[in-house]
Amino acid sequence: MASNDYLRPGVTPIWCLGCGLHVVLNQLIKIFDDLKIEPIVLSGIGCTGRSAGYFNLDSVHGLHGRIIPLAEGVKRARKDKEVVVISGDGDLLGIGGNHLLHSSRRGVDITVIGVNNSVYALTGGQLSPTTKKGMITLTTPDGSDVEPIDVLKVLKSNKKYFYARTTPVHVEHLNKVIKQAIEWKGFAFVEVVTLCLETVAKKMGLNTPAKVYQWLRENYKIVENKDDLDEFDLGVVKSD
Repeated sequence: MASNDYLRPGVTPIWCLGCGLHVVLNQLIKIFDDLKIEPIVLSGIGCTGRSAGYFNLDSVHGLHGRIIPLAEGVKRARKDKEVVVISGDGDLLGIGGNHLLHSSRRGVDITVIGVNNSVYALTGGQLSPTTKKGMITLTTPDGSDVEPIDVLKVLKSNKKYFYARTTPVHVEHLNKVIKQAIEWKGFAFVEVVTLCLETVAKKMGLNTPAKVYQWLRENYKIVENKDDLDEFDLGVVKSD
């Protein structure tokens, strides 16, 4: 397929102007084209959950929190195909957290791209599993008083794991680590950290996409060859 054939004709993404999801979608198209693959793409519920419907590929839009086991079933039925999940932190790590735990433990060969915007953005910006402590959300007006989930620690409970963290601002890094995840033989999770422009960024005083991207660029740094990642580190941690 040519790169412009990966998008469904006549369909325009309806995400907010400047949302990091546009970057993720465009990079996935480039990655699929570079790797010469036509994967099956699955998404759950939420802003990120719209992604599957934009691809001109076999795709599935699943139930809230159930997209990882659905992807596992697809992979077990179609071992010849690459299977890629793209969904949000609320979908994958909230109601879907149990499935993340057990599909990763079984080592099923799928790539999960979790776009982490720290809230349930589509429904107004409520506290999510990845909301940072102290962050103001619709349901935590005085700031969250709980620590966010750490996906890397979940995956490290398995003998074999692949975890990467990146952002839409670090485009080359995002492209590189997603390619590595797709080529990894086993369960791979890529966390793409961004900020919801409407429900998170504005509460932080970041009133334009440019200010959001500047904040991400200034706060997150790429690191190499670490066995763990600090809060604002971007990189890959894996064990086979």
